[in-house]
Amino acid sequence: MLAFSGMGLAAWAAAPFDAAQAAVTAAAAAPGYDPTPFVHPELRPFVPMLLKYKTGGTMNAQALPALRKMVGGAPRDPAARPVDLPPRAGAPAVRVYVLGETTRGGTRPAILHVHGGGYIAGSAASETGRLRTLAQALDAVIVTVEYRLSPETPFPGPLEDCYTALQWLFRNAADLGVDRRRIAVMGESAGGGLAAMLAIAARDRGEVPLLFQSLVYPMLDDRTGSTRRVAPPVGYLAWDEGANRFGWSSFLGRPAGGRTPPPGSVPARVERLAGLPPTFIGVGSIDLFVSENLDYARRLVEAAVPTELLLVPGAFHGFQAIAPKAGISVQFDTAIRNALANAFARTW
Repeated sequence: MLAFSGMGLAAWAAAPFDAAQAAVTAAAAAPGYDPTPFVHPELRPFVPMLLKYKTGGTMNAQALPALRKMVGGAPRDPAARPVDLPPRAGAPAVRVYVLGETTRGGTRPAILHVHGGGYIAGSAASETGRLRTLAQALDAVIVTVEYRLSPETPFPGPLEDCYTALQWLFRNAADLGVDRRRIAVMGESAGGGLAAMLAIAARDRGEVPLLFQSLVYPMLDDRTGSTRRVAPPVGYLAWDEGANRFGWSSFLGRPAGGRTPPPGSVPARVERLAGLPPTFIGVGSIDLFVSENLDYARRLVEAAVPTELLLVPGAFHGFQAIAPKAGISVQFDTAIRNALANAFARTW
């Protein structure tokens, strides 16, 4: 395991690429490139703001504090109950927030939620407001985990934090009023990547059976933006190649796109997908992750995993969080909610 070095990570993020691959995105590097015509009309008002904050390959360790401050989000919802889980050997306690608890009888489904932030930013506490709304809509318990961020804690630390939370949810199902047969994992962006890793780990370890995984524009492949380039407008807005290289390099503790990442750290590079739970994947057509998400869905289908794929035309990364009131965002959130409701109703 490599220790975190700010200078090293900055160097990785700025590393040159093969000239032939770099030529693919030459148009995006040209001054005045405008992605607006490719953006869904309801999302176009947000393009100037996104262009203002475009990293342009400058995401590095020095820029990380500003990023974390910017995406810190809302304070914890008062309805979210914080719980500090007992620490594992050599690791600190893991904090989770529990939403949707009730005193009435019976058992309900549950979701283990993992927040996004490129593996390097974000917080569970800031997600609790919208998760409370989701818990109410689904009549479900939601546990969201405050996993340790990279680069301070590279893989496998963040995954093990999430797995600790999943084990706690499963083992304490009776106290939480949860049906152990109806537990799903869910995440957005890097949280979707960790949710996918979590589903793979749960399958391989055989301790917690999962009913479903909801992967919202998940961050699945460290090669995107490193050894595999994308052409604009894909990946030009909200989360670009430079940010992705830095996020993955921070998470892996080594340069993104290497030949042999740590086993289980990159879902797109896990060879066997058979035996994973039924899956929902939703992504925008100009999201940096669109190709890796489409490919992961294809591989799940080929592995006989029931899979629902939603591709949103003209949507960039994180669009429904950036423009939550847009009709396209409301439809997307409804599709996510319906996929979970169908899974909990056992309609697959």
